[in-house]
Amino acid sequence: MYKKFKRRIIREKVLQVLFANEMNKGLLKFLMDDILKSISNQPDREFANDLINKILLHADELDDKIKERVKNWEMNRIALIDRILLRMGVCEMLYFPDIPPKVSINESIEIAKEYSTAGSSKFINGILDAILSNEKKSGRIHKQGRGLIEESIIKNRDDK
Repeated sequence: MYKKFKRRIIREKVLQVLFANEMNKGLLKFLMDDILKSISNQPDREFANDLINKILLHADELDDKIKERVKNWEMNRIALIDRILLRMGVCEMLYFPDIPPKVSINESIEIAKEYSTAGSSKFINGILDAILSNEKKSGRIHKQGRGLIEESIIKNRDDK
């Protein structure tokens, strides 16, 4: 058995909070307190809270990005866990400049393998990859820091 990285465990807890919130509207504070209580490290707790709050704050925008990629599907036809994982991945890409987009995509895929259906990981990968490509073309993705520089930038510097 492999050891899960701390951020993966936090993302799984965020998924649990958001899933439970969809099932029990109006109990968000209680759900966050209960499900996140085992996260004792303050920066980790802040990451979980930020991710939850940004997903809820930008839910319409995140859903619009997803809808652009699933034109032949109604959002309510996408499994709830998959919808939440897609929102998480897109939210991290757009609103967490210190997280590489490929990490956000990979984490969503790996969590889907554990919590969703057999085909969900491929579905999520395809949607998030398409959204990333579109957001890069539009110039919306602005990542900074170590491991976040695009290969094309590095290649351009080497070509000079």
